[in-house]
Amino acid sequence: MNVPLRSVLIVSCLLAGRLLAANQPNVLFIAIDDQNDWIGALGGHSQAKTPNIDGLAKSGTLFANAHCQAPLCNPSRSSLLTGLRPSTTGIYGLAPGIRDVERTKNHVTLPQTFTSAGYFTYACGKIYHDGSFKPKDRGAEFNEWGPSPGPGRPPKPFANLPEPRHPAMDWGPWPARDEDHGDYKIATAAIEALQRAPQDKPFFVACGFRLPHVPCYAPQKWFDLYPDATLKLPPMLEGDRQDTPRFSWYLHWKLPEPRLQTLRERGELRPLVRAYLASTSFMDAQVGRVLAALEASGRAKDTVIVLWSDHGYHLGEKEISGKNTLWDRSTHVPLVFAGPGVSAGAVSRRPVELLDIFPTLLDLTGMPARSDLDGISLRPQLRRADAPRERPAITTHNHDNHTIRTERWRYIKYANGAEELYDVQVDPNEWKNLAGDAAFTATKTALAKWLPKVNAKPAPGSANRILTYDPVTEEVIWEGKPVGKNDPIPMF
Repeated sequence: MNVPLRSVLIVSCLLAGRLLAANQPNVLFIAIDDQNDWIGALGGHSQAKTPNIDGLAKSGTLFANAHCQAPLCNPSRSSLLTGLRPSTTGIYGLAPGIRDVERTKNHVTLPQTFTSAGYFTYACGKIYHDGSFKPKDRGAEFNEWGPSPGPGRPPKPFANLPEPRHPAMDWGPWPARDEDHGDYKIATAAIEALQRAPQDKPFFVACGFRLPHVPCYAPQKWFDLYPDATLKLPPMLEGDRQDTPRFSWYLHWKLPEPRLQTLRERGELRPLVRAYLASTSFMDAQVGRVLAALEASGRAKDTVIVLWSDHGYHLGEKEISGKNTLWDRSTHVPLVFAGPGVSAGAVSRRPVELLDIFPTLLDLTGMPARSDLDGISLRPQLRRADAPRERPAITTHNHDNHTIRTERWRYIKYANGAEELYDVQVDPNEWKNLAGDAAFTATKTALAKWLPKVNAKPAPGSANRILTYDPVTEEVIWEGKPVGKNDPIPMF
C-alpha cells in the first residue's frame, strides 16, 4: 500500500513531538510585508530608524545578503512556508493558494510541521497571503488564527495620483493614535498569545505585520522622524533603463504602483519615500513591543526568533515603485535569527534565501530534517557567520525568469534569453549592465549553471501579475492580454 508522503511526515512529526516537545525551543516568527533593506542594521537608507530590529540583529545573526524567492507576496510566502521554489510549484501570481495546486495540496508546511509535533501554534496578521487559505484548510496549519486587520482608511486619499487608482495606492499621516492602526492591533494579538501560551509545551507564534506595504499610513509622530526639509531620496540614475532589456518591463507591465515619471509629475516621490520610512519606523516599534513581551514572559532564552520580509520595494529606482523585478531593491530583504544556537552580534554576508528558513528552524529546534525541501539549513552560518555557503541566492518572477545573486554578482536571465549582469561590489545600485561585454562571458556561463533545472508552468488557476512567453511564437501575455513588440511602455 502506498502511503502519501504528507501522512508519513505528519506521523513522524507527531512521534517526534511526543518525545521532544516538552523541552524543545520555542519559535517567534516575525514577518514583514514589502520591507526592503531600509533597515538601520542593513544600511539601505542612511536615515532609516529601526532601533528594535537593529537591537534584535545585535543579539543574534544578521544575514546582510538575504534574498526572496519571488518578488511578490503570494509566491514568496508560499515558497517560504512550503520550502519549495516557485519554479518547483508553478505558483507565480497572487493566486492560487498552495492547497489549490497539485504539487503542494498535500505538502506539509512549516507551521503544519510544528503543529503536528505538539507545539502550541498561533498566527496573527499576514503570514500566508491574504485569502490564499480557505477556512476548511486552516485548522491543520495553526491551532489558532488571530486577527489580521488592515491599516484602515482615512476619509479621503492623501496622495495626488491619477484616478482610478487602486485603493492601496496612498500614503500619509493616519490614524491619529498608534493604538488605532492595524499593525498595533496585530502586535497586541501576538503579545496576548505569548502571555497565554501553555507552559507545558513549546510555542510557535507567528506575527505578520502589514507595513510598510502600501497604503503607507502611520501616525504623524512617525512622519516627524523624517522632516521633509532634510529627507534623502534613494540614488537614481537618469536613463537607468536604457541598458536593460525591453523584456524587463514585461515583468511589471501594468501595475497599480505608479512609475517614477508619475510620482515626479504629481509631486509624490518625496511624500512616498517619507511615508515608507515612517511606516517602517512605526512597524519597528511594534516589533519592539512583541520582543518586550517575549522578554517579560520569561521564555526568551528558550526561544528562537526569526524576522524576515517577503520581498523588497522600489521607491523610484529603476524608474518604478513597487516590486515585481529581479534587481536588488526588489529581492534583498532583512533576515535575522536570534536565540539558542545562534551566534550573537554576527553578520553573515553569504548569499542566502528565504527558502532556508524552513530547514533552519527544523535544525535549531531539533526537529527531523526533511528531504522534500529546496532550502538548506543556515546552521553553519549561525555558528560562524563566514562559514562557506554551498550555493548562491536564486529569485524567480513568473515562468523562466530568474536571477542569481552571489557576494559579487547579480545575473538575470529572462524567458526570451535576454540577460543582465552587475558587479555589485563596484556597482551596488546596478546601474551598469555588463551582460553585453564579451569579457564577462565566462562569468555569465558560470552563474547560469545555477539556474533552476525545473521550471514549472504557471499552476492552473494562476492569476494577477502573471506573465507568459511562448519561445516559438515569441508572444508575450500579461495578465491574459497580449503585449505587442512595439507597444509603448506604460508610464503611469
